[in-house]
Amino acid sequence: MKVKVLSRNPSDYLKTRSGDLPKLQRNVNPELHPHASQREYAAALNAVKLQRVFAKPFVGSLDGHRDGVYGMLTHPKYLPVVVSGACDGELKTWNVTTRKCLSSVVAHSGFVRGLCVDQPGDSLITVGDDQMVKLWSLNDMLNKPTLDPSHTISAKTILTGVDYQWGSNSDTFATCGSNVGIWNVNRSEPLRCFTWGVDTITSLVFNKVETYLLASAAQDRNIVLYDTRENNPLRKVTLSQKTNQIAFNPMEAFNFTAACDDNNLYTFDLRKLGSPLNIYMGHVMAVLCVDYSPTGRELVSGSYDKTIRIFETTKGRSKEVYHTKRMQRLFAVKYSRDSKYVLSGSDETNIRLWKSLAWDKLGPVSAREKTALEYNAKLITRYQNHPQVRRIKRHRNIPSMVRSITKEHQTIRSAAKVREENKRNHSKPGAVPRVAERNKHVVSEGV
Repeated sequence: MKVKVLSRNPSDYLKTRSGDLPKLQRNVNPELHPHASQREYAAALNAVKLQRVFAKPFVGSLDGHRDGVYGMLTHPKYLPVVVSGACDGELKTWNVTTRKCLSSVVAHSGFVRGLCVDQPGDSLITVGDDQMVKLWSLNDMLNKPTLDPSHTISAKTILTGVDYQWGSNSDTFATCGSNVGIWNVNRSEPLRCFTWGVDTITSLVFNKVETYLLASAAQDRNIVLYDTRENNPLRKVTLSQKTNQIAFNPMEAFNFTAACDDNNLYTFDLRKLGSPLNIYMGHVMAVLCVDYSPTGRELVSGSYDKTIRIFETTKGRSKEVYHTKRMQRLFAVKYSRDSKYVLSGSDETNIRLWKSLAWDKLGPVSAREKTALEYNAKLITRYQNHPQVRRIKRHRNIPSMVRSITKEHQTIRSAAKVREENKRNHSKPGAVPRVAERNKHVVSEGV
């Protein structure tokens, strides 16, 4: 039997005499430069600097509302079409490419609390403070400046949200308010109602993959799951603070993200609600809205602190922070259907359009330029853990108000850790257990 062993000649790397110069190893291949790694690092440093130089995320704004924008949705068929609802009951249809309003109508008296569209893109449903459910023809909204609803349903209570059940032949939608009601577009009464608790339900959303699955958030801090084929709710989880909005991951049917009043977002797995899969931190005030990109790899959030943050689903720190001097608190954020842009609706009546990738170039890109951009992205990925590259890549300019509140929160958290450690050091072993951050925010889980 032959055994291969490593054989090294000591004369190749050891000095013969103490006065000899140390021997350097060098690859004599003429295609390899002796300073190739140093050159690559310098190129990666320049590439990440150029990304920050060309980071101009703001594209434009859509002006025309006379009150704060409370809800938005994108058309499932036509990429540049966006529908928005305002706090004064006005409903507008926009062409983002030309930045013009296609139609405008006063849909409700009071807030437009919710709006949704069916999968074929034919019907739009809106609910408001006037206890009315109105159905609109999207084709008429694209072609007529003013129009009337195609169907109107009167509800018995104020409705705070609505969502359409996904499916090409589905005619079912759900509303929330004092309870969760399952409706058929051809009937004036709900098919069934779900209740679990006594507080108002503020938002709800259907799962786009498991189409019979529905999730709702209430003011009593509960997130409740329903199956529209059953007569009773399935499960619920109680968090430490109220949840404002829920969004399902379009590519991972069992995962959903909740935007909460404690400045954080939590991603849960439907099969294990005891602790969140991930916690997204960075906002300094209540998170009011959240939406997933069509790829399911990123999510965007809008907060009361007047900033928009974009997170990668696998990381807890935001990769982008968008803000302007005039933008006020965010009520609605949406990804475009191609995931290249983010739409935001805020309290000062504007709809703003942002690039989801801040340094992305608008317009056509040549093959040579595309190759250079891909090469620079690979360089940054390769050297992303080097201190200088990481510092430049993570640096963002944020408003002074957000910076000061962030420092205050850091001081509070560090002081709480010191108190807990002091209590642990002066107590019996095991009397003060260590609790993971993911387990601190779930109060209870019920079935």
